[in-house]
Amino acid sequence: MWRSCLRLRDGGRRLLNRPAGGPCASMSPGPTIPSPARAYAPPTERKRFYQNVSITQGEGGFEINLDQRKLKTPQAKLFTVPSEALAIAVATEWDSQQDTIKYYTMHLTTLCNTSLDNPTQRNKDQLIRAAVKFLDTDTICYRVEEPETLVELQRNEWDPIIEWAEKRYGVEINSSTSIMGPSISAKTREVLVSHLASYNTWALQGIEFVAAQLKSLVLTLGLIDLHLTVEQAVLLSRLEEEYQIQKWGNIEWAHDYELQELRARTAAGTLFIHLCSESTTVKHKLLNE
Repeated sequence: MWRSCLRLRDGGRRLLNRPAGGPCASMSPGPTIPSPARAYAPPTERKRFYQNVSITQGEGGFEINLDQRKLKTPQAKLFTVPSEALAIAVATEWDSQQDTIKYYTMHLTTLCNTSLDNPTQRNKDQLIRAAVKFLDTDTICYRVEEPETLVELQRNEWDPIIEWAEKRYGVEINSSTSIMGPSISAKTREVLVSHLASYNTWALQGIEFVAAQLKSLVLTLGLIDLHLTVEQAVLLSRLEEEYQIQKWGNIEWAHDYELQELRARTAAGTLFIHLCSESTTVKHKLLNE
């Protein structure tokens, strides 16, 4: 029965359970962001060179201190973020590193570097257009014609998300089995452009990052609106792959590693969006206390 593909390998849980409603501090870490033009290429690992991590408030925002050194971006700009909550989250990434600094695990730091350096020199309108463009190749809008079990799985799991987005934003989002992809109306694009315009450029960098991980703007919007959890959004984006794994099996460790990495990147990107979208102030503290 097709429902068997909704079983996770780690414990037999349902696939979805929807909810109700350099040697110096100037070296910048982080994973390679999918877009080649935006990619930074720091060393993947290095020995930890600092003892304490703290944050301070400066004229331009909140700064990260590694001992007495100010963290800087790859372009040697002072690493300054707009909210204290985001600064604490980034500082936590640095403080959680053990004897070895694993740059590829520091997704929030990388997103901040991208926002600060803006290596592709894109303005807000260009970031919005880049995000909306994911609609043309949105994962949940591409459907198969066979086998029937997968057709039904896609319909049962993806259609409710599309229906939610249509109702939430007052738009029409079509799906298609054609290699040319779905037809997205100009009105739908205009509405989503207008909605995304309410976000600042930092949050838009995060939205594009998450959409690139999930290969879906619709799933990204569901995450931002708290309609989906990170686990649900990731599994929805991998629906066909999970179906094939249930049918043919997989290399266990490779599948698990890939899944956890995708969840980590998606979760970090979603947190980044929210922390950049809210004016959040918390009590200052040293992380080593």
